[in-house]
Amino acid sequence: MKYIDEFRDKDLLRKVTGQIERSATGTYTFMEVCGGHTASIRRFGIPSLLPSSIKLISGPGCPVCVTGMEYIDRLAAYSLKPDVIIIVFGDLMRIPGSDGISLRKMKQEGADVRIVFSSLDALDAARKNRNKTIIFAGIGFETTAPGTALTIRQAEKENIDNFLVLSAHKLMPPAMETILRQGNGINGFICPGHVSVITGSDAFCFIPEKYGTGCVITGFEPSDILLSVLLLVEQVNNGIPSVRNAYGRAVTRSGNHIAQKAMLDVFSIRDAEWRGLGIIPASGLVPAGRYERFDASAVMPVVVKPSSETPGCICGEILRGINEPSDCKLFATVCTPENPVGACMVSDEGACNAWYKYGEMYG
Repeated sequence: MKYIDEFRDKDLLRKVTGQIERSATGTYTFMEVCGGHTASIRRFGIPSLLPSSIKLISGPGCPVCVTGMEYIDRLAAYSLKPDVIIIVFGDLMRIPGSDGISLRKMKQEGADVRIVFSSLDALDAARKNRNKTIIFAGIGFETTAPGTALTIRQAEKENIDNFLVLSAHKLMPPAMETILRQGNGINGFICPGHVSVITGSDAFCFIPEKYGTGCVITGFEPSDILLSVLLLVEQVNNGIPSVRNAYGRAVTRSGNHIAQKAMLDVFSIRDAEWRGLGIIPASGLVPAGRYERFDASAVMPVVVKPSSETPGCICGEILRGINEPSDCKLFATVCTPENPVGACMVSDEGACNAWYKYGEMYG
């Protein structure tokens, strides 16, 4: 607790907020692209500590939120096949697909859908159920993709032939570039902390070099986030955008080489669909080469109908930073964490979920 208290010290927070107030001589809009940051910003009431001239907006930092309806529809279609077990992380159970379908509803109707905490648990299910096909829903950014890659490697080592992965793993830098190309007026990025542990800070150097937009990598405590805001304000003021690493206790320039190697060995980079952002080139990861036999989409393809968002849901606009959750007519009325209409309400790291949980008083 002493370690945590160090980053929540009131005197430290007052010092940083005072520096921000003195430095904020213009107007600023900064986007965080990490679901953990989204939750922390709302939980700790960070916007209420900042001058009104500084606006924080949420981007596509929650992997659950950017998982397309088609992916959920495909998992649902697999769950209808005989002798198939669907293995997922808990948040995926409630993501709405087409026509209100979800894995939770499929399970209630008799499908064999199981929740695990690790991809290795899914592999263990394959060992114990050799007469079944296990389909693991691989989801997440660079943070969780190495775990899936290592699990696939282990499946190959043991020659487990009833284990498949339906990959929705995605890469964060291409999404950030897409947001900049769309032009929503942001002045800087609060870069993802967990992703950066894997990628290293150098993965984001193209953003200031190519787009003139500053980046700060930071942790998840109040002082971490406030420091990132201060550093971004200073970059805007001096007109010298760069990548600053304010999370040196976890992030290095080059990142985790072992995790990177595992991803490069197992996965091929492909175009991928992001909910709210459409198809982003070279942003998805799919098992390839000798590991292609573990790719559910290649080994056991299913066809699903084209999907479209639920009328009234503005998750797409929220993920692009164009609107806030409170701008949605469904927010906190029809759409709640217990009955999510849009994907942004499902996960604890989703913008709508965080706004609902911590209230607009912190906005």
